[in-house]
Amino acid sequence: MSNQYVMEQAWHKGRIRTNPWLFSIETGFYAGLFFGVLRWISYQMKFTTVLPGFLLDNFVTHAFLKTGWGIVAGIAAFIGFSIVCALIYMVALRKMRGPWPGIFYGIAWWVVLFGFVLPLLGITKWLYVIGWNTIFTEISIFTIRGLFIGFTITFEFTDEASREPMTLKGLGNRWS
Repeated sequence: MSNQYVMEQAWHKGRIRTNPWLFSIETGFYAGLFFGVLRWISYQMKFTTVLPGFLLDNFVTHAFLKTGWGIVAGIAAFIGFSIVCALIYMVALRKMRGPWPGIFYGIAWWVVLFGFVLPLLGITKWLYVIGWNTIFTEISIFTIRGLFIGFTITFEFTDEASREPMTLKGLGNRWS
């Protein structure tokens, strides 16, 4: 028997479990990296007026956030923010099934940040001033990020795999 087979059997019997804290940190890291870069691309293409480093706006100058190192720092801050979001999701919602909790989680973060926190801190303008392109771009990115974080964690810590189509043993094709 191969070592891979033994590990898979131990996994299915419940002997090996994923550490939820490390898994959530890893999920948040990749979500922050991917969607942080996506936010930067959206900013460069003028889809949004919110700087990629908006989370650092109260800590460093606005001019610095427009430089290359400012963008890197902004993406790093977004990675940290996404790790915190993933940890909160893991603690509060990891047993929820399906993609909808993650979608609503992402929308909730967008509402909290862009509806209240960022305008009150003076980082962004209020929603009625910010512009439709920025609103649609940011809510889309936050929704998909929430879906990524939520469904990744849900899939790992619930029995979501049981909802996948069954395959015949050895054939690997579900249509056989």
